[in-house]
Amino acid sequence: MMEEKFTAEAASSQVRVRFAPSPTGALHIGGVRTALFNYLFARQHHGSLVFRIEDTDSSRFVPGAEEYILESFRWLGIHFDEGVSFGGSHGPYRQSERREIYKEYVQQLLDEGKAYYAFDTPEELEQKRAEVKNFQYDAHTRLTMRNSLTRSAEEVKQLIDDGEQYVVRFLVEPGEEVVVHDMIRGDVHVKTDILDDKVLYKSHDELPTYHLANIVDDHLMGISHVIRGEEWLPSLPLHYLLYRAFGWTDLQPRFAHLPLLLKPTGGGKLSKRDGDKMGFPVFPLFWKSPTGETARGYREDGYFPEAFINMLALLGWNPGTEQEIFSMQELIDNFSLERVSKSGARFQPDKAKWFNAQYMHHKSDAELAALYQPILREHGIEVSDELAGRAAGIMKERATFITDLWDLTSFFFVAPTQYDEKQAKKYWKGDNPAMLRELREVLAGIDDFSLENTERIVHGWIEQKGYSLGQVMNTLRLALVGAGKGPGMYDVTSFIGKEETLRRIDNLLRNLKPGE
Repeated sequence: MMEEKFTAEAASSQVRVRFAPSPTGALHIGGVRTALFNYLFARQHHGSLVFRIEDTDSSRFVPGAEEYILESFRWLGIHFDEGVSFGGSHGPYRQSERREIYKEYVQQLLDEGKAYYAFDTPEELEQKRAEVKNFQYDAHTRLTMRNSLTRSAEEVKQLIDDGEQYVVRFLVEPGEEVVVHDMIRGDVHVKTDILDDKVLYKSHDELPTYHLANIVDDHLMGISHVIRGEEWLPSLPLHYLLYRAFGWTDLQPRFAHLPLLLKPTGGGKLSKRDGDKMGFPVFPLFWKSPTGETARGYREDGYFPEAFINMLALLGWNPGTEQEIFSMQELIDNFSLERVSKSGARFQPDKAKWFNAQYMHHKSDAELAALYQPILREHGIEVSDELAGRAAGIMKERATFITDLWDLTSFFFVAPTQYDEKQAKKYWKGDNPAMLRELREVLAGIDDFSLENTERIVHGWIEQKGYSLGQVMNTLRLALVGAGKGPGMYDVTSFIGKEETLRRIDNLLRNLKPGE
């Protein structure tokens, strides 16, 4: 099969991709990754990204799902160029609003003998499946069924006029080899003998199935590349045949089918159940269904959108280097379908946390302040953005989530009222109380309480007295923090200031009886 070479030069005027979810509930992170790869591809080639809602299965519609999907992308910073809620010249972009368009193309296939009416009831089909092992509605069985191929035109018309429910099936002729091309997997050869006559249209809701709707929509919306999940790869031969049936072969898009996201164990597709069992989300945002069922979201669990994006991008795509941290622009610049894996990508919850921690560590004090202030207020702490950011900045290297910061920094804002028993037993005995009294006098005599000056004076005193640095610092830590954790002691003293430092030392001296 001769294939035209796709070039970046040609791409600028022709690349149009789409993300077309069904509003059947919360958006799985596998769907988010599909949207992300479409977005990266579109931006890299200066193309357009279309947002389409595929709601042809009216029985599975869930109220609130569409807005949930849109809100997810707003949070993630994935921007669409046209589509539902964005406008554009190829609408409507919601399939349920395109009924009349689909009817025209269904009728075209019927008129040209490339499709046929089928009146078989669900009960009749079930009976056939019970009678025939591995039953399939195809060239071998269709002439035994109740359809327009086995009924006269008059009978068919009468059945339709009488309100008989029907579907329209695509007529697949056996004995042909279809060669389909996937940009990730290469050429795939399929015999039409194994294909069934797929349902294209249902009379009961006057809506097409995915197979017809996505072909018609992609054609009319000028979609150049279809990047979707690998679950649609088995349908690709049918879609090739449909493009041919409409006479659109020369205009059909190129296809790329992305590998599955796998369970952390590697066996099977990642599901909500896996997340519930192992304690991680599989949806971008918190979700509450109309029936009251809830599911965790990455946003509400404290993940940064840029960290979430970075993590997802590397699930199934390899940049070909050791680099792991990518900005959105770097992802756009480096992304290529050629480096997308053919095999499934195993999701690693700990790696997701690692990515979030990396982004935490690189945030400025100002960025951290904006995120940390609501948590401080929840604890009754009112401080300036400068102090909030400074506290967060000192401890950010130890944090994975913004929510970690309170436990890590609370001592900056609240003096200890209790003292860690293990730390006290080790450092609040013998000469340590007397040594702390001496240190208090040294600290009281310091006018410039900056970190550098305090460190210089205290270290000089320790050296002069011949004390153990570790012993002095850990005793001071007990007084100021109440435990054996926290940053360097001069970070603490410079933050809380001279007056508060002395007050906390006095509290320890007054309230905790030294051990033996």
